[in-house]
Amino acid sequence: MIKDEKIWIANTQSGENVFIQPKMANRHGLIAGATGTGKTVTLKVLCESFSDMGVPVFIADVKGDVSGLLQTGSSSPDMDSRIKKFGLDDAGFSFCSYPVALWDLTGKKGIKLRTTVSEMGPLLLSRIMKLNELQSDLLTICFQIADDNDLLMVDTKDLKAVLNYMNENSKD
Repeated sequence: MIKDEKIWIANTQSGENVFIQPKMANRHGLIAGATGTGKTVTLKVLCESFSDMGVPVFIADVKGDVSGLLQTGSSSPDMDSRIKKFGLDDAGFSFCSYPVALWDLTGKKGIKLRTTVSEMGPLLLSRIMKLNELQSDLLTICFQIADDNDLLMVDTKDLKAVLNYMNENSKD
């Protein structure tokens, strides 16, 4: 939540507000803690606040914990007591939704996330495929041959074609 041009992220045990200066928000950060300590809520507050400031937010939400930002929240007795407890009602809190685009590798639950084999590169592809050192080295050579010949490897069929080329011309 934005208050006095700062991002209000928490309260201390004594009730004092804790803020982040937006101009300092590009520094590295870590949200850590045990289960139930407010990590997800803190992350949601940061996402909402940046969105309120007009700053685009990209977040990897593997468990789907923050996807609820796309829906307007609703009042409940528990929610109302928390809003009052933390003084959010006095700060102008209101329920609202935020612009959210969900990306999905399969395209079943969001925008299909796509990339090419060439863009992945040999290091990432080796890790994904759990290749051993020799296999990784051969994949690196494969990418070098593709680059030297201006071959774009879009998908695994293209990768297979370059590997077959390497096999057929291994004596050269």
